[in-house]
Amino acid sequence: MAHQVYAFEPPERFVAGTVGPPGERAFFLQARGGGRVVSVALEKVQVSLLAEKLDELLTEAQRRFGVELPPPPGPADNEPLDTPLDEEFRVGTLGLAFDVDTATVVIEAIAAGEGEAEAEEEESAAADDDEEADADRDRLRVRLTPQETRAFIERARRVLASGRQPCPLCGQPLDPRGHLCPRHNGYHR
Repeated sequence: MAHQVYAFEPPERFVAGTVGPPGERAFFLQARGGGRVVSVALEKVQVSLLAEKLDELLTEAQRRFGVELPPPPGPADNEPLDTPLDEEFRVGTLGLAFDVDTATVVIEAIAAGEGEAEAEEEESAAADDDEEADADRDRLRVRLTPQETRAFIERARRVLASGRQPCPLCGQPLDPRGHLCPRHNGYHR
């Protein structure tokens, strides 16, 4: 089966967003450009790591290559995800690179393979096999300027912060129906 590459180099818009109430949110990356919209689903922790690693990548690009890091463009993009929201695939792997020639950040979201959730528990496949398997998967590729990358990071952080408040003791999300905090070891004060 042929894999699909959704390339936006550059996109008109590239954002992280959610659907649903806090505690039940589904997370998406969405790219728009050339009259098309592509949405891919991923986990909250993947959005968090993507924002963190993009920030590190920009800092390293500045340090090693002298890339200017302008502030994100204003005003901030707080618009909801474009609809209809059709999930193309669920992200299994995220890849980041900095293209020195064009001074742009390249983000690749690669589809999870069949049974990848179970495979993660076993973790027995070799790295070479993983690379070959990744070549046969759908992917979303986006190329951003450092300024667009900063805007993506800022929005991703706002999206992440808009969920449930963390427990002050354990850091796990507080649930409106109650919270069994592991720091209390089953006891209430």
